[in-house]
Amino acid sequence: MTEPSRTTAAATGDLIVFVLGMRINRLRSPRDWVPVSRAMAPMIRELLADRESGLLGSRTRLGPPRVIELIQYWESQEKLLAYASDARRRHRPAWAAFNRRARESRGAVGIYHENYIVPAGAYEAVYVDIPPYGLAAATGVRPVGDRGDTAAARLGLR
Repeated sequence: MTEPSRTTAAATGDLIVFVLGMRINRLRSPRDWVPVSRAMAPMIRELLADRESGLLGSRTRLGPPRVIELIQYWESQEKLLAYASDARRRHRPAWAAFNRRARESRGAVGIYHENYIVPAGAYEAVYVDIPPYGLAAATGVRPVGDRGDTAAARLGLR
């Protein structure tokens, strides 16, 4: 029997957690929601190919009924906002196209985003017998003992 693996995320410093998603409100209107879902993958590929973009990692999840969600980890708010507003990158034209289609679709698809600025020392993570996931997949892993054996210790509370 092998020893259990306990790791923590190798993240240091401040980070941004960006959650974005779409909800299919009318399944019978694929012409309204398929373009939205197809726009995401090229943006993620573009960001991951550019090490200077600031995107540390991204994970796609299927949520409650008819929800597709992306959780992203970013180096900084500035880099996230720079990407979102750069007309030469994929996001800005995709956002403009979505807005045009949304006016015509009358609510067939909904979108949302949540943006969290997380200061250094205000996050902690532990992973036991699981490959790198979430923040650890984005930043790498290190032995949990390097940061403390309890959540309180990893948060600097003890």
